[in-house]
Amino acid sequence: MAKAPYIEEGRLRHLLKAAGISGESPLRNVALLTTVYGTGMMLTEIARMPVRAYLNGDGSVRVKSCVDAAIAYNGKERPIYWSNAKVTNAMDAYLAYRTDQRQGTTPMATAFRGLDPDGPLFSTGEGQPYKLIERRTRSGTPSYSCDSLSQLFRKLHLQAGIEGASAMSGRRTFAVRLANNGFDLRHINELLGHETLTATKRLIDADPVRLGAIVARVI
Repeated sequence: MAKAPYIEEGRLRHLLKAAGISGESPLRNVALLTTVYGTGMMLTEIARMPVRAYLNGDGSVRVKSCVDAAIAYNGKERPIYWSNAKVTNAMDAYLAYRTDQRQGTTPMATAFRGLDPDGPLFSTGEGQPYKLIERRTRSGTPSYSCDSLSQLFRKLHLQAGIEGASAMSGRRTFAVRLANNGFDLRHINELLGHETLTATKRLIDADPVRLGAIVARVI
């Protein structure tokens, strides 16, 4: 199976700009994109992530949090860091919008910025949780997907003129950028939740854009 394309910095900026000025729920869409590209999470994890995984009770951001085992794609808890300013700025703008629109709010207005801590961190344009679809593999093992989010990500990339990209492009771009910045496989593996270092290396290797990026800065 072909790898999801790696998205260069310039194209990523254009993607975020286009998402922020068009379509339904632009604040949510920018927050979704920055979260995927800034954390490497899977869509099924994002669809089920609760507000308390991002916010502390006093409304501050949980810089070090986790993808709980109950929602992790492989059933194993792993760390997540809300330490990127672009991600948290986008998230805060989106959550402020949700509070203003009373999407997922509770009477306890002083805690968790007025949002239900156990409610979904991301919701549909109508303020509803994203639904997962359960499928069965040939061996009978359950497999989950969030088709509505998958379709949204393909749409967001296409409207920015990026063909063949998906949410997996965000996960791969996250991994490749960490590798290009000198981080070792072990740390990247921990953030992605891969079972083996080989799986992480396979995701990063054969980056078709890297040579082009090098040449682009030669003069």
